[in-house]
Amino acid sequence: MFKILLIEDDATLFTEVKDRLAQWSYDVHGITDFGRVIETFAAMKPDLVIIDIQLPKFDGFHWCRMIRTHSNVPIVFLSSRDHPTDMVMSMQLGADDFIQKPFHFDVLIAKIHAILRRVYNYNTEPLKLKTWCGATIDYEKNTVTNEAGTIELTKNEIFILRFLIERKNTIVTRDIIINSLWDDQRFVSDNTLTVNVNRLRKTLDELGLGRFIETKVGQGYMATEEAHFHD
Repeated sequence: MFKILLIEDDATLFTEVKDRLAQWSYDVHGITDFGRVIETFAAMKPDLVIIDIQLPKFDGFHWCRMIRTHSNVPIVFLSSRDHPTDMVMSMQLGADDFIQKPFHFDVLIAKIHAILRRVYNYNTEPLKLKTWCGATIDYEKNTVTNEAGTIELTKNEIFILRFLIERKNTIVTRDIIINSLWDDQRFVSDNTLTVNVNRLRKTLDELGLGRFIETKVGQGYMATEEAHFHD
């Protein structure tokens, strides 16, 4: 479980961000004394820091400087300030990203996933075979095989399929998929995502699997398991 230090003095926003990130198994901690941020940071040893600019006593830039004297931990600014100089300053101080308030939680989560994946290399283990709905998915060959035969998917399609299967029986929003594809060096627009998912489902239909990729109108997509249809 990754530990995240959220340096935010808005109690309502802090609770909402903490609850949303907890759904993705992130362990989020806050600050009780905004004059002792470094002490909290040193004791916690977080894997990522999210920090607001406007804070009591010292601003976020001050604490970013202080953290950078101790650690190269990834830092994300989360702020309502939108002046270009604030964004430039955050990057010059060593921040990894700047997210402006108000923000979409799916975007925040996708960016956190991307930064942690890049910094800690946590999901770059060799791809393995995966079994889903009685079919074998080969992520290296981009193929899906069952008793009906074998189909080959495009790189985008296998990425989407894997992304959904890893979160099976959970609705994954379009924004999360788009941002994850973009960070993986595959730019996908909203319309392109629709085309890719429709093509993926049509190709899976050749093996009788298309119906297990469900569209949740106004929400996103969900990969189900065969047992889901026999309840």
